[in-house]
Amino acid sequence: MYSLEHVGFSYDARPVFEDLNLRLETGHFYGIIGPNGCGKSTLLDLLAGHLRPEHGCVRLKGSPLHRLDRKTIARSIAIVPQDFRINFPYTCREIVMMGRYPHIPRFAQPGEADRAIVEEVMRQADLDGFQARHVNQLSGGERQRVVFARCLAQKTPVMLLDEATASLDMHHSLSMLNLAAAKVCSDSLVVAVMQDVNLAALYCDRLICMKAGSVAAEGPLEQVLTAEVLGDVFNVHARVAHNDFCDTLQVAFKKGERP
Repeated sequence: MYSLEHVGFSYDARPVFEDLNLRLETGHFYGIIGPNGCGKSTLLDLLAGHLRPEHGCVRLKGSPLHRLDRKTIARSIAIVPQDFRINFPYTCREIVMMGRYPHIPRFAQPGEADRAIVEEVMRQADLDGFQARHVNQLSGGERQRVVFARCLAQKTPVMLLDEATASLDMHHSLSMLNLAAAKVCSDSLVVAVMQDVNLAALYCDRLICMKAGSVAAEGPLEQVLTAEVLGDVFNVHARVAHNDFCDTLQVAFKKGERP
């Protein structure tokens, strides 16, 4: 689905990436983990087309992302940002309907199928009764669920999540990630920046562990989520073991500085 080839990018002459190479394949849920400031959100913005590499190329299905028109990108990639703010009093239904705009002809109105999709994803996101509420009057967690529903309504093969559950309680974090995981199939993928490595282990079958603008480790969960990698990247004491209750690897941390 994606290939990043010798990608370089910087902010105000401060390099973030110098020679980043990655391949992201369909049928997988990728988690991007790493310390603050290591380039996780920048990587997601490059994948979304919000940023353009200074050198190298980001390709989507073999085509350079920067050469695709905005409608093609919007029909291919949906993103849930970590902080969505809007001051205009749109209703929740109007915000979620924005996810259908890439599929609606110019100057046309949403059709019955579009309205049905919006109602369904709002139900899935536990937003029944929110249709007429104004998004600027919601709590942060409620607003985030609306943005999640908009992403689902977009019906794209790529879903990008930038710390998308940071403002959600545990119940809704699991619910939203369940919906994202259900989208992963042979022709789609999910890529999520996550701070909670145990939540990442619960959902992701592939991990990309970043450190100082480079990929410290990437591959299947079992190969990347190790005490050695976590110690090197995060400078923490960690123990990684299979948890029978959730049937995946989980991490336990020890207080104190790592020697």
